[in-house]
Amino acid sequence: MQEQARRQAILAIISGCVVLVFGLGASVNLAVGRLATSHLHPTPAQVLWIVDTYLVVFGCLLIPAGALGDRYGHKRMLSAGLLILGFGSIASALAPTVLLLLAWRALAGAGAALILPNSLSLLVDAYPPDERPYAIAVWTGMTGLGGALGNIGGGLVLQYYDWQMLFAIAAPLALIALALVARATPNTVGNKRPLDILGVGILVPAIFSLLYGIIVGPEYGWTSLHVLGAFTVSAAIVACFVRHGLRRQHPLIDPRIFRLPSLSVGACGIVLSFIGMYSIFYLNGQYMMSAKGYSPFLAGVCVLPMAIALFVVSPRSVTLARRYGTRLTLTSGLLALTAGLALLAFCTRSTPYPVYGAILFLIGTGSGLSNPLLSMAIIVSLPPNQAGVGTGINSFTREIGGAFGVALFGSLLNGAYVRHLPEQVQLLVGSGPAARAIGSTLSAIQQHAGAQASQLEAVARDTFTDAMGFALWVITILLLIGTVAVGLWIREIVRNPKPNAA
Repeated sequence: MQEQARRQAILAIISGCVVLVFGLGASVNLAVGRLATSHLHPTPAQVLWIVDTYLVVFGCLLIPAGALGDRYGHKRMLSAGLLILGFGSIASALAPTVLLLLAWRALAGAGAALILPNSLSLLVDAYPPDERPYAIAVWTGMTGLGGALGNIGGGLVLQYYDWQMLFAIAAPLALIALALVARATPNTVGNKRPLDILGVGILVPAIFSLLYGIIVGPEYGWTSLHVLGAFTVSAAIVACFVRHGLRRQHPLIDPRIFRLPSLSVGACGIVLSFIGMYSIFYLNGQYMMSAKGYSPFLAGVCVLPMAIALFVVSPRSVTLARRYGTRLTLTSGLLALTAGLALLAFCTRSTPYPVYGAILFLIGTGSGLSNPLLSMAIIVSLPPNQAGVGTGINSFTREIGGAFGVALFGSLLNGAYVRHLPEQVQLLVGSGPAARAIGSTLSAIQQHAGAQASQLEAVARDTFTDAMGFALWVITILLLIGTVAVGLWIREIVRNPKPNAA
């Protein structure tokens, strides 16, 4: 009983670390308007990178950070990550210039990268094999819950404070988590496997080029030389990384592991799931604040049904998979997520919140059912001495899915909005930034429309919800195709786990 209580305490502490990492990334989206008008006077491109620098560095370093944990100990790397995240966050809050803010955000992203894969590896170390699926399911649920709570907490903070407090509040939370990790989690010993420094040096630029292309795609156009060049560079470096991995005795990642069906299908499934989830995170603030007129705090609270569903369903997904089979449970979850996105496509500015909240609950339920099983598919594919690399891959696929979801959905939404914005509104707001985003359009209408303001605002809001519906249908079709593929290929990873599952 005492050992069980100790494991539950470790699980609670690790869950808090995961929520902190994802909450810090999600909450900043609500502060974009405040950042744009702050004393730092950032350009629109700099505002974008204030948000994305954390995510880019985070994504680039996830797999190397997992390998560092395998080599030097997961607890040691998790503790270092919390310390770095805390310092980077408080420094971000105090940054006097945009360039320093970007630098400190990058440092916080490096800390987050150390936290995420090593937190899961620490759970794998702490739990016996028969209880690991439950621990992994809870951890996975926290990755989605963190994004939802980041929206809620970020809205609450911005209701009373300026954007600096979003960063500053992360520092004491990280220090509290560091103290709890030091006190309650077991010490772990690294393996003797040498760290592939050259592999890290090849992989990081490849991931950076990929994420850069995804992030700037909506700005430059997906077929622009700028974006295609980034993707081409990434592909070329990945080819070098594969060649390096096949020749080295102890590579950072052995490319042959992607022949494992469970790992490949799990990775693809997580990317698809997080495309859907982060499309919702991107949409929620604009829909609730601009189309329906909610405050930032209320817009954040609106995702609470999704958070509740994730919290309730994720720990139960493994039990359901054992009873009904992985394939049925997993595909049911992905179908629920897909159905929720399709239902959101019918929402308008007059849709009652209970309807919207019920759809978010369905989306959270689908995510809670599917994501833990997809993570299991990756983690059980690798031996225990590569747990950090496995959890790094698991975390990296979430980052890629989230980044691509925001970029693709944002590109579809903004493109449809610009194409269908009525001429009477375009003549008023011009062809600049005010014509490309609903929030900017409404501000321009309020400044220049006079007596016609109410009528034109209604037209702009209706155009936005129509564009939202179009973007959601495209994402829905993408997820439906992916769900069919995952359902056909996934193995029974929970009912019949491998003996060496890590």
